[in-house]
Amino acid sequence: MTLLTRWEPLREFSTMQDHMNRMDRVFRESYSPEGPEEALTTTTFVPPVDTYEDGHNIVLKLEVPGIDEKDMHVHIDNNTLTVHGERNIEEEKEENYRRIERQYGSFTRSFTLPSSVDQGQVSAHYDKGVLKINLAKKAEAKPKQIKVNVRGEKTLAAKVPGKA
Repeated sequence: MTLLTRWEPLREFSTMQDHMNRMDRVFRESYSPEGPEEALTTTTFVPPVDTYEDGHNIVLKLEVPGIDEKDMHVHIDNNTLTVHGERNIEEEKEENYRRIERQYGSFTRSFTLPSSVDQGQVSAHYDKGVLKINLAKKAEAKPKQIKVNVRGEKTLAAKVPGKA
């Protein structure tokens, strides 16, 4: 019996990426001077970030579960937003670990801010493992509404981004 399967190239790339990640981990474990156990606990990680924008803000959401807010630092310097944090391994004295898959260590993510961001209006909030950073836009960068008058007809409203 012949079975036809639809070929999905994106799934193939995802599978290949998974294989490459496993090979990378095996390489780190095998060739780490500290040994395989230490190699797993000293790797750094890069938290995933979602970025979106609306008419008034640019928002970044970093997924950083297991990190205390005291271990995270957010600062702006020369139009660059930098987020730094560290997740330390939880030492269990009575446990004999067989495998450690969660990544520990420090991370740094940097983002170049557009000129439309008001650097004096930045706030950060940490809740349920997600660090949310709100970057307010400057007043001149926010969309404005302009009324358009048409002779003999009712007034229309048009949005013109960045125009007064």
